[in-house]
Amino acid sequence: MPELPEVEVVKKSLKKIIYDLTIKNIEISNKFLRYKIDVKLMKKMVKSKILSITRRSKYLFINLDNDHTIMVHLGMTGKFIIVDDNKNEYKTSFYYNLIDTKPAHNHLKFKFNKKIILIYNDVRKFGFIKIFKTKDIPFSSHILNLGPEPLSKEFNFDYFKKNIKKRKLFLKDLLMSQKFVSGLGNIYVNEAIFLSKLSPKIIVKNISNKKIYILISSIKKVLAKAIKKGGSSIKNFNNTEGKKGNFQQHFNVYGRQGKSCTRSNCIGIIKRTVISNRSTFFCAICQK
Repeated sequence: MPELPEVEVVKKSLKKIIYDLTIKNIEISNKFLRYKIDVKLMKKMVKSKILSITRRSKYLFINLDNDHTIMVHLGMTGKFIIVDDNKNEYKTSFYYNLIDTKPAHNHLKFKFNKKIILIYNDVRKFGFIKIFKTKDIPFSSHILNLGPEPLSKEFNFDYFKKNIKKRKLFLKDLLMSQKFVSGLGNIYVNEAIFLSKLSPKIIVKNISNKKIYILISSIKKVLAKAIKKGGSSIKNFNNTEGKKGNFQQHFNVYGRQGKSCTRSNCIGIIKRTVISNRSTFFCAICQK
């Protein structure tokens, strides 16, 4: 599933291409995604202009000048493809090769002025596209109970300390909770915990103040680096410029079971365990 850095890269990619364009037509070939698309309402978005493209957690928002917003969640395999006026196709997502993107999985086409087409393709159809009045977005059930953005000032020591008092759960489970902090997923949680030299199974109420500061810094650092590197490409992610995200080349623990710890002064081997049904990778020697 896409995590915050990948969704942020998709946002930036779309912003470069479709910002300020006007929707000329919308073709819906399959309305049965994770949630059924409201075809009548979707068609009413025709002739509207894109004011901005934003992100909250793992959600994308295409904000229109008709006081409505198109909310998108990419699910497991959702992706956007942009076709320019020369019929060149550009990837804006991941988990796919362009040549393997079959038209049968193209569920929506947004046709803009300047002969730009935006295609939503989703093999497993776990993603969704909904329309809200823009003013109602903050009160949507998808958004209402989300924790702070991990790169925001609100995600700080005071917030962290306040919300772990007396809590007897694993650190890995805490960071995976979207109610505690939004946008994090399995990859970046594994990586941030490693950078902090903490065990994914440490009980959160037992984390020292010093380690809380280090952990928060590590989370922000690993996310910023992933965004800078263009997102993670487990299965060939390219942005609209055809550049492949390469953060996966910098993984310290994720997917590295049985390999040596990347810390130069550590002789540990990366191990894999399962926490709350999710693969968890760690070094048993330097992560305590």
